[in-house]
Amino acid sequence: MYTENPSNKQEGRPVRLFRNGRNQALRIPREFELPGDEAMISKEGDRLIIEPLQKPSLLAILASLEPLDEEFPEIEDQLQRF
Repeated sequence: MYTENPSNKQEGRPVRLFRNGRNQALRIPREFELPGDEAMISKEGDRLIIEPLQKPSLLAILASLEPLDEEFPEIEDQLQRF
């Protein structure tokens, strides 16, 4: 039984489950492919939720760092010309 779909969700489709060693696996159909090569999986009741992992941008990483309290020495500009 399928329920009504919000506009941002695609219609569900049956897939086969299989074993991959000790893990249960499924092939994700092309129309449901996720970007990248890592994902986060969680469970809500009987539903599995798979979301792509977004790597943080360099700006986000730099913004999360604490400022440095130490003084840096002056560096003379020693431009060499050849």
